[in-house]
Amino acid sequence: MLRALKDLFSSLTDAAAGQGGADDRTLQLATAVLLVEVMRADPAITDAERQAVVAALRRKFALHDDELARLLELAQDRSRGASDFFSFTSALNDRFDHPQKIRMVEFMWQVAYADGHLHANESHLISKVAGLLHVTHGEYIAAKLHARDGSGR
Repeated sequence: MLRALKDLFSSLTDAAAGQGGADDRTLQLATAVLLVEVMRADPAITDAERQAVVAALRRKFALHDDELARLLELAQDRSRGASDFFSFTSALNDRFDHPQKIRMVEFMWQVAYADGHLHANESHLISKVAGLLHVTHGEYIAAKLHARDGSGR
């Protein structure tokens, strides 16, 4: 596990050397942790949810498959040890513009809908994070509907 974390930091450092470095890694990790939190909010984690997390990260960041796998592993580890969302949402608030924050909420909904069942814990978590990202209720609902319509549910 420690080797994987060291490899992740090394590869992300190399990949981000000319692209913002540590700030980019922090943003990637914060995004990944929040998506993993949605996945973990449902007691039954499925491959569909895991794939939705990877797909969202792939759309948001230009990372290779091995970087995505290590980022997901690190995010899962960080998620298990997190006591709140502030450090993750503050990283997004510092670097994302408002439309990117709305898109983040939509990514979270996509993860929640990926398994075909919306769990109450997922809704609660996304609502909480949306508030911390200063996404209005109307924007939150629009993101939810867009994600739901895209999932075919």
